[in-house]
Amino acid sequence: MSLSPVCILAGGLATRLGDRARTLPKALMPVAGAPFLFHQLRLLRSYGARRVVVCVAHLGDQIADAVGDGSALDLDVVVVHDGPELAGTAGAVRGALPELGDEFLVLYGDTYLRIDYADVQRAFRDSGAPALMTVLRNEGRWDTSNALYDDGWVTRHDKRNPTPDMAWIDYGLTVLTPRALDAAPDAPDLAEVFAALAERGELAGYVATNRFYEIGTPAALAETEAWLRSTGAQRH
Repeated sequence: MSLSPVCILAGGLATRLGDRARTLPKALMPVAGAPFLFHQLRLLRSYGARRVVVCVAHLGDQIADAVGDGSALDLDVVVVHDGPELAGTAGAVRGALPELGDEFLVLYGDTYLRIDYADVQRAFRDSGAPALMTVLRNEGRWDTSNALYDDGWVTRHDKRNPTPDMAWIDYGLTVLTPRALDAAPDAPDLAEVFAALAERGELAGYVATNRFYEIGTPAALAETEAWLRSTGAQRH
C-alpha cells in the first residue's frame, strides 16, 4: 500500500519554548544534531511516505528555505503558507487541501511518532469513516487524557474540557478526508472538528502502543533529544 500524502502542521508560535522561538521556528529547533523537522521527514520516509505538505506560518520562510523540495531526503515536499493571519490547525488543513487530495494523514510539527503509518491508513480505509484518530492509553501519564475509545471508535474527544473518565489521549496522527472538515465547517481548530466527528459516531480509532515524543516545551525537547541520541534514531 502506498502511503497517502502527509500533512505536517508547523505554523505555531511555539511560545512555550521562550526566547529561542522568536527567531527560529519550532520545526527547525536543533535536536540531536539536526533540525527537528528533518527527524520527522526521515522517519516518515522510512515508513513509506513520498509526498509531504508542510503548513507554515510563523517564520515559515525559514522552513521553506531549509527543506526545499524535499529531494535531498528522497521526498516530494510542498510548503503551504497560512497567510498574514494564523489560520488555526483546521484552517491550515483547509488551505492545503489542493495539495493533499481525497485522503491524507495529518500530524503536528512538534511530535515524533513511531507507529506503522501504513497500517493506520489501512484501518482508516477499513472503517469507512471520514476520519480516524490514533489514540494512546495514557491515564494522565504524559499529558492530559482527552478521549474515550471503544472497540475501534473514538466516542468522545474534548481537548479543552476533558472529563475524568477519559483514559485515552490523541496520539497526534489522524487520517482525514476533505469531507471530515464539514463536521465543523467554521472551526479554526482540528480539536473542534474531532469533537464533532466523535459526537456523530464518525471518528474511527487506532490504538498506538509506543509513547510519543515531542518538543513543545524545553523539558520535552530535552527528553526527546536524549531519546533520539540514545537510540541512534537520528541516523534514519
